[in-house]
Amino acid sequence: MKEERTKGTIKKLIMIILFIICITCLIYIIQNISYSKQNKEIYSKLHKYIENKPETEQENVNNEEQEEKNGLIETIKELKQENEDIEGWIQIENTNINYPLLQTTNNDYYLTHNYKKEKNKYGSICINSNCNINNENSNVIIYGHKMMQDDQMFGDLHKYKNQSFYKEHPIIKITTEEGEREYEIIYVFKSRIYYQDETNVFRYYNYKNFNSEDEFNEYINNCQKAQLYNIGKTAKYGEQLISLVTCEYSQENGRMVVVAKRIK
Repeated sequence: MKEERTKGTIKKLIMIILFIICITCLIYIIQNISYSKQNKEIYSKLHKYIENKPETEQENVNNEEQEEKNGLIETIKELKQENEDIEGWIQIENTNINYPLLQTTNNDYYLTHNYKKEKNKYGSICINSNCNINNENSNVIIYGHKMMQDDQMFGDLHKYKNQSFYKEHPIIKITTEEGEREYEIIYVFKSRIYYQDETNVFRYYNYKNFNSEDEFNEYINNCQKAQLYNIGKTAKYGEQLISLVTCEYSQENGRMVVVAKRIK
């Protein structure tokens, strides 16, 4: 009898534990769905606001004046008045990547805050604090989350693992107050954050401002070695690069990196 009671007690405890686990998982799933919906709504409203801004009504104004009246540029200026950390906007056509670009001295801040400085697990698309988007001889490193439950933020970068997707989406657009810039993708590779004691490894995240042609070529050569497929394009010293980075889960501290050069 005593053994039966003990077994019954153990079964009840197991059932209670399983019930608690199920409830915890359910709450986690519901919260993630809620976070995803909230984040979509935030940017959906912002996108609609941009779309509804009037373009120039004059047909014979020059290109510079047209750019000044471009809805996106005007929106960037307005947003910057509310948050001075907004540096521009990044877009890849026919993807979810269509977001403000943020930059501050603390690289961790916008991993957990949106462009309104509100706490948000989706974070923002942010530029490394040591990079300068206006420095031509540089590699501008741009971070964004890869959310497990959807392809918001930089989740669509993982689609570049397939060369066919690259061929359909080879251009990245960045708009600042000065105008729109286009970058063509030249390398796609997987990497990771390395431990300090690891040697002879490619720490792509250490290449931000190229102080010499040798340093630039070193970066390019390492990108070529790491690339997932051969795009057949490269860059030369003096051309500005951008590197889009997000998490990649096939290895510990893994990263997905897409490198592009500015088209002048």
